[in-house]
Amino acid sequence: MSELFKKALLALEDGTIYDGYAFGALTSIPGEVVFSTSMTGYQEMLTDPSYAGQIVVPTYPMIGNYGVNEQDFESNRIQVAGFAVREECHKPSHVTSVRTLDEFLKSQGIPGIAGLDTRALVRRIRSFGVMMGIITSEHSPEEALACLKEIPRYDIIDFVQSVTTETPYEWNPEARKDDGPLVVVLDCGLKYNILRILRNLGCSVIAVPCTTSVEKILEMSPDGVFLSPGPGDPALLDYLVANVRKLVEAKPVMGICLGHQLIGKAFGAETYKLKFGHRGANHPVRDLETGRVYITAQNHGYAIDADTVKDGLEVSHINLNDGTVEGLRHRDLPVFSIQYHSEASPGPRDNMYLFERFLETVKR
Repeated sequence: MSELFKKALLALEDGTIYDGYAFGALTSIPGEVVFSTSMTGYQEMLTDPSYAGQIVVPTYPMIGNYGVNEQDFESNRIQVAGFAVREECHKPSHVTSVRTLDEFLKSQGIPGIAGLDTRALVRRIRSFGVMMGIITSEHSPEEALACLKEIPRYDIIDFVQSVTTETPYEWNPEARKDDGPLVVVLDCGLKYNILRILRNLGCSVIAVPCTTSVEKILEMSPDGVFLSPGPGDPALLDYLVANVRKLVEAKPVMGICLGHQLIGKAFGAETYKLKFGHRGANHPVRDLETGRVYITAQNHGYAIDADTVKDGLEVSHINLNDGTVEGLRHRDLPVFSIQYHSEASPGPRDNMYLFERFLETVKR
């Protein structure tokens, strides 16, 4: 059998085995198995830091059909632990494509598995919740299940520190406008499109590591502070929560996804893990102030407990699928947050207005 069709398997911690064939790197990698309902945007998914430590399963059946290009990166590398698809396209067709999905995964040592029944896999996750799994082309099912018993669980690892930038950097400094506001972005696992949007709206943008002290951030004299999305359980991030509590008293602050959860926790709210999370580009959210419903891009496995929201915070948006909290705002301070991804990539662009709202707050 050729390397292209080498057998592989995906084993779940509950003992379920899915057979397929290997593509990408021929290696064994564990991770939390999650699914995304986006019909496109696999390159953005692969490079989204919020997927660190996870094996991602797209529900759309054909993946890789438009190849990999140089424009649709959301970070400087692949962030997922592994990729599990129904059908992987060997011969992509698109004018911007520079390599195949298989070549992209191989180049960074990330394993993929194709040919498995992703419908059955997603139904299992929906029924029983996310669970640990392992992609392997090297081990038997028994060996793979034994490996799963030895690895640390996703929930106990601080992935933020593995995906944050090591040093501060300015985004697109050559396009800086002296009269534009300066926004400091606390990088907990940010996507490049957040930086692109803020820059296109006329801001100077500096991204800083998640461990940057409040004092160093304020020394930069920012007009506003942005808390990025990121991976993992916010309950592990007390060092960030303490800093956020100080920042919201000093500057206008907006948070997205993990940034939203950090704002909630900074004001005393609690978070909890969702059964199988929200991941995709088609989740309906209602803005409680206007009553308008937006279709949103989402990627999170944890949520704010609405019953614990306090200390001046109030719920501003809710998910119409399950009623979970999708946004917060403070009654007195210039602070607000959303659980979903207004920057899309992939996903609808219905929610760009929130960046404009943040800049209006900054200018006021």
